[in-house]
Amino acid sequence: MAPFFLGLDLSTQQLKAVLIAEDATVVHESAVHFDNDLPQYATKNGAILGPVEGEVSSPVAMWLDALDLLVERMKYAGVQFGDIAAISGAGQQHGSVYWSASAGDALATLDAALPLREQLAPRAFSIQRAPIWQDSSTTQDCRALEDTIGGPQVLADLSGSRAYERFTGTQIAKIRRLNPEVYAATNYISLVSSFIPSLFLGRIAPIEVSDASGMNLMDVLRCKWDDRLLNACGGPELRTKIGPEPVPGGTCLGKISTWWTRRWGFDPECIIAPFTGDNPATVVALSAPGDALLSLGTSTTLLLSIPPSDTPPTRFTTSHLLAHPTAPAQAQIAMLCYKNGALAREQVRDLHCERDWHRFSAAVERTPPGNNGYVGLYFPLPEIIPPNIVGNFFYTVKADNTVKPVIVESIPPDAHPRAILESQFLSVRSRIAAILPPHAPPLRRLVVAGGSAGNAAIQQLAADLFGMQVYVSDTREAAGMGGALLAKYAWWRAVRGGSGNFEEMTGGEVGALRCVAKPRPEVTKTYDKLVGVYQLCEEDAVKRGGGQ
Repeated sequence: MAPFFLGLDLSTQQLKAVLIAEDATVVHESAVHFDNDLPQYATKNGAILGPVEGEVSSPVAMWLDALDLLVERMKYAGVQFGDIAAISGAGQQHGSVYWSASAGDALATLDAALPLREQLAPRAFSIQRAPIWQDSSTTQDCRALEDTIGGPQVLADLSGSRAYERFTGTQIAKIRRLNPEVYAATNYISLVSSFIPSLFLGRIAPIEVSDASGMNLMDVLRCKWDDRLLNACGGPELRTKIGPEPVPGGTCLGKISTWWTRRWGFDPECIIAPFTGDNPATVVALSAPGDALLSLGTSTTLLLSIPPSDTPPTRFTTSHLLAHPTAPAQAQIAMLCYKNGALAREQVRDLHCERDWHRFSAAVERTPPGNNGYVGLYFPLPEIIPPNIVGNFFYTVKADNTVKPVIVESIPPDAHPRAILESQFLSVRSRIAAILPPHAPPLRRLVVAGGSAGNAAIQQLAADLFGMQVYVSDTREAAGMGGALLAKYAWWRAVRGGSGNFEEMTGGEVGALRCVAKPRPEVTKTYDKLVGVYQLCEEDAVKRGGGQ
């Protein structure tokens, strides 16, 4: 039988599987939706709000149940697990899992007659709920880390990012500060991306290099843990808890454990490769140098593959620099990340379009570019860019391009759908120049992915506003596809003896992309003039909304 390659994506709201053949065609897809399929955990959009303001977590036991249920559904659909040659995948970035002293033994002695949760949830974790990327409760720890290292720009130069509340380093610092006994009882700390391969290996997996970039713990240029950062966040013991140095994607971590072969019939020779973050996995699946990748999922992210540099970037205090998952020495990823992505768009849809996407799209198409001078900024959750701003802010634009704050009742209901899209995209566009290095290739196309990527009105607005042709992939689960390709890459190197890089394995081609929208030059000129207008609105909103 030709080998198959399995990519998993443990995102905020779902666990998804993408199975591909050797030619990268998709042969099976499955998913488990946490809210709908596992209602006993009482999550909303996959998460639980904590008693302290800003705390957001997900039950680790829910993820174990989801993995059991996903594999069961795959078996029912006829997937032959013995044909799977390698497994890799992606996890929501910045989520962290805390293993107890019993974890190693629990993983190594799993009973094939029992499900994962029943064996691991009672004793393998020192914390039952994993902090996830939406958590914003570590502001005190962020400021302490920046002060210790020498300020936000110094920290960004070293780690690729300033201190962000959701990043793992400050999450660890908060646990150590408030719950020292829990921290002492934690033997290992995983990211979501290294948690899943640990289950397949039957031992704790190392953290992958690109996802390690989102922790404020790694020297982003050397791709090594930095002792100054480790000590500042978790003390000298953190180096032991965090595990060995980060590993690149496509590495063979080992073979699948006997629990999987005995319970589900996986081939004992099945390779387990490192999982990366969901955003780097999407880059692997959908983009090449010269592409701008706009992911319109729960969060909104812009990702650019850029040439590496021996010196840290400047002005990286509101954006991120990540190591590339397959070639950390040959490429890097520049990223902008916004917490208020799909959740904010859905809120506008629910309030002004009767919870109907067709009405939302129709409202966008009825209103002209520039939205008749109405601007709306929507931050239902404390935002990442600009930092910590929360609330909704509305403006009218005067003939001389000055702006005036107004109350929400001054905005026609039909204007809100276009307002949120224009403000979200203008925020991204206003920051591209700061993160694109001078030696990077010019941007040639915009690839959109995520839940909103299939919306024709959003596609056209993006083409006009960014001034680029917009492409989409027929693969809806981009992160899962990226994981499957990383699995194939590990197999290609370990079994087929491939000695080249990821691009040589793929022939330099990314997944099949279709052009779905072309920019209209006269409309792009309208948006060119609105970049500065948006910046004025954002500056005012930051002053009024508690941002930094």
